[in-house]
Amino acid sequence: MYRFVLQLLAVALPAVASVVQTCKRLDAQIPGRVFYPDSTTYNSSISSYYSGQERNLNPSCIFRPTKTSEVSQFIKLVTDCGDTKFAVRGGGHTLWTGAANIDDGITVDMRSLNGFDLSKDHKIARLGGGAIFSDVYPKLVPFNLTVMGGRVPGIGTGGFVTGGGITFLSRRHGYSCDNVYGYEVVLASGKVVYATESSYPDLWLALKGGSNNFGIVTRFDLATFPLGNMWYSDLSYNYTDSVLLAHAKAFSNFMKPVNYDSAAMMGVFLYYTGQGFGVSDAMWYVEDVANPAVYDAFTKIPNLGGTSELATVDKVVETFGENLPATTGRSYQLTLTFQNPPAAIYTELFQIWEKRITALANVKGLFIEFLLQPQPVTNGTNMFGLAAGKTDDVLIDMTAAYDNESDDSLVASVINDIVKKQRAFLKSRGYLLDFIYLNYADISQNVLSTWGKTSLTKLQAVSKKYDPKGVFQKKSPGGYKLFK
Repeated sequence: MYRFVLQLLAVALPAVASVVQTCKRLDAQIPGRVFYPDSTTYNSSISSYYSGQERNLNPSCIFRPTKTSEVSQFIKLVTDCGDTKFAVRGGGHTLWTGAANIDDGITVDMRSLNGFDLSKDHKIARLGGGAIFSDVYPKLVPFNLTVMGGRVPGIGTGGFVTGGGITFLSRRHGYSCDNVYGYEVVLASGKVVYATESSYPDLWLALKGGSNNFGIVTRFDLATFPLGNMWYSDLSYNYTDSVLLAHAKAFSNFMKPVNYDSAAMMGVFLYYTGQGFGVSDAMWYVEDVANPAVYDAFTKIPNLGGTSELATVDKVVETFGENLPATTGRSYQLTLTFQNPPAAIYTELFQIWEKRITALANVKGLFIEFLLQPQPVTNGTNMFGLAAGKTDDVLIDMTAAYDNESDDSLVASVINDIVKKQRAFLKSRGYLLDFIYLNYADISQNVLSTWGKTSLTKLQAVSKKYDPKGVFQKKSPGGYKLFK
């Protein structure tokens, strides 16, 4: 046994030493951008990840580029160092281990690459690859404009946009990635290209959902949309059979194509802690209209009160974010998609959740939410394989937050059991869709295969064309890879 341990160390230690040498070479080439363990910048970067899983990883160094040329230099160097692997982070909100951080490698923290520029005609916002949407919105509000960005503070452009991006305007304009004019990308060779519909069109399309498989995006050119005040309401309810039935009926009707209102986006949240169950609704309306009638079925359900106001998008994000912790201990998340069913089907989904979730009652620090929300009404300019213009697809996001790593297996098994039963029930009734939304998925979910063989084949072809050596498949292991 002792000899076996020594053999493992003999393999591991040279690899770690090699990464440290790469860090030192990088530091020499680009001074002031490399930070080592126990430095203030290193510790601040690690502590800012949303989930405990990501905070538990310890890269050999953190690289914080401030311009595209530095990212290019990094890629050229790291591809020349055979043992060195790397991760790329923006906002750092993805939950699972290794999504945007790495043990014994180099983490590229993009948040200093956070430029902002508005085109002369105000139709395009040029955002750095590490820009944070809650920092961008206040810069657009004076122009009565917005972009398709995150709905809570701290969400970064990189993972959000390349993975899809669900926004306040998603029932009108689809996913965030549907609305990107161009990407400035550092390829695996270190070459910098600008991918648009007319230049590098295959890469431009692949980045609309293809995540971190093709390069490091250093700038996103996003379409802007008019938005002055919008309406936001957040109401709480007692968790009773009558409230659940009313929500099942209201949400099923809300999602019917005959009732479609492109300005209306919302989420129904069922939640559970060790103290019991609760219900809340977040409702957003991207017009300057207070108490829009499309939500009457929800606001008329007897409730405990809450927020109801007209405000600019930056204030809405700030207010909604107050409902969420800045970080979590441990986290786990699964998602599924289906076509809107009758109210009775929603009631059964609620019951599946309710019957099983109490198995976690003794998990310390437990908070679990079961979110129902509309899928974006996509224009089809992405890799997801979804029908363009479809207004009645629904997404479930099941997320657990808790304190201790020792509860990982129990939490994962219960959440998986709930989602498995919900999927089976929806499939038996003909409502389940194969599609899995990348930004809400766990790494255990086989996301890319659910987009259809045609999409996966296209993504693989783009990878082979622009990254023939598989740098972003092998040396950047985090994320949903294209080749097994």
